[in-house]
Amino acid sequence: MKYLFDTDHISILQARTGAEFTSIVGHLKKVVQSDVCVSVVSFHEQVIGCHSFINRNRKQDEIIRGYSMLDQVLRSYSAISVLPYERFAASEFDRLRAGGVRIGTMDLRIAAIAMVHKLTVVSHNIGDFSNVPGLQVEDWTH
Repeated sequence: MKYLFDTDHISILQARTGAEFTSIVGHLKKVVQSDVCVSVVSFHEQVIGCHSFINRNRKQDEIIRGYSMLDQVLRSYSAISVLPYERFAASEFDRLRAGGVRIGTMDLRIAAIAMVHKLTVVSHNIGDFSNVPGLQVEDWTH
């Protein structure tokens, strides 16, 4: 594996439309599929989003839509290698936080997983991820 997709790139791929989608697909055609993975942290973020959508809606059509979104998330993650957030990543997270890295908790967890596995994070959020010393980051949306 070489690339760990951030949640933003996963969401763009799931939407299956737009210039950013086309750009990401173009990059994917240049790499071996087994070189790309996602993290359980991104799965967690997307499940939280679906959960929130379902809970704030009262109309059955919207609730059905929310469960459809959740089903899409489940299918997406079933089709790709998902890296866990385990003890080594947690230790790396603690090291980075103690070293003064101040980005969002979920992004820092994703960065920690990437650091432990020596992967490049693929994200549109270059600004935050570039604050992590030694982390390689690429944006495939253009």
